[in-house]
Amino acid sequence: MTSPDHPSGTDRIAEVASRLRGITHLINVQGDEPLIDPLLIESLSDAMMNDPEIGMITAATPLLDSGDADNPNCVKVTLTLSGNALYFSRSRIPFDRDGQDNGNALSPLLHLGIYGYRRETLKKLVSLPPTPLECREKLEQLRALEHDIPIRVIITNHRSIGVDTRSDANRVELLLDGNAGRILSKKSVRQIKV
Repeated sequence: MTSPDHPSGTDRIAEVASRLRGITHLINVQGDEPLIDPLLIESLSDAMMNDPEIGMITAATPLLDSGDADNPNCVKVTLTLSGNALYFSRSRIPFDRDGQDNGNALSPLLHLGIYGYRRETLKKLVSLPPTPLECREKLEQLRALEHDIPIRVIITNHRSIGVDTRSDANRVELLLDGNAGRILSKKSVRQIKV
């Protein structure tokens, strides 16, 4: 459906966007997130429509499983005080030097594979060259941060399972077979406001 030469999903979305007329906002649910709740998609869309300052948006959930903190397939994000992404990493962030983390605001969040873009932000993003941190971490969203494009983060209690391994695929298949793919209420999504 799109060119096989694209280095990232963002580039694929930009190709599709270039064919569409009259579309001002786009939501990209990454293919490895088959259990994203439709209400989360709606929340990202609503936030972008209601705040013209948001050019790019994503979602994260509290990191509850300590094993996920050291799993490089589980991308972590930490935020600025205003609710934008400060950094994404495959490693544990932030480093708790003194062992004082008691679930405070610095606790990392698990990033979910969903993005929203204003058309002009997406166009700008894919025109920019890959950046050192993006290349090091293999995380395309770092290109936006390294080029000073803010990414708003919506916090949700939604527990999606990213499919990065055969084991993940087996877990998702069991959930879908059990018709448990939709387990959220609208109350599980909130936008950070400071």
